[in-house]
Amino acid sequence: MCRYGEYVLDFAAVLWDLDGTIVDTEPLWMGAETELAVSYGRTWRDEDAFDLIGSDLLTAGAILKSKLGIDDMTPRQIVDYLIARVVAGLQGEITWRPGAVELIRSLADESVPQALVTMSWHEIADPFGKLLPFDTVVSGDQLERGKPHPDPYLLAAERLGVDPADCLAVEDSPTGAASASAAGCRVLTVPHIISIPPGPRRLTVPTLARVTPTALRTLTFDR
Repeated sequence: MCRYGEYVLDFAAVLWDLDGTIVDTEPLWMGAETELAVSYGRTWRDEDAFDLIGSDLLTAGAILKSKLGIDDMTPRQIVDYLIARVVAGLQGEITWRPGAVELIRSLADESVPQALVTMSWHEIADPFGKLLPFDTVVSGDQLERGKPHPDPYLLAAERLGVDPADCLAVEDSPTGAASASAAGCRVLTVPHIISIPPGPRRLTVPTLARVTPTALRTLTFDR
């Protein structure tokens, strides 16, 4: 159970972001963006890349197209370019975020419903959905509106047959946390590359290392 203010609540399901939360793909995304910029003779700064973390990919593609002055690619083509390079990068050794896989498997052992809720498209999301014990996968290409809109988390909760207000979302970015908050979830934030502002029904921890299902049930969330 999770304490919410003075009240004790069960979480009906745990909803997981992927990039930066479970697996450290952010260097792959940033590398692909930089490669694209260089191919057009442009500079892509870390700050530019940070602004895209957690975003809907077509939105990111449109931003890249505008900022880099790309005239011969659509946002969809830019997304396809990025995905191909991230998928290629994932063929090597996968860098997992500390404690995430262990916690996912421990929750599954306790029959806690779990969903993967990511803005990555199915080419990236589906293999992780099969590798880890998720009950459903919501990927960015299944949605008309991605994060920071509530739609991804609302869809995940609907598929699991639970109320979003009874769910715990795990996120590493302000955009993702905003999406989960807008859906009404409690949000456990685990910042990775960028910081996440506080908010209602939100709690930040530095790492998931050694976090157990029992520990999750004792967390105190702000009103």
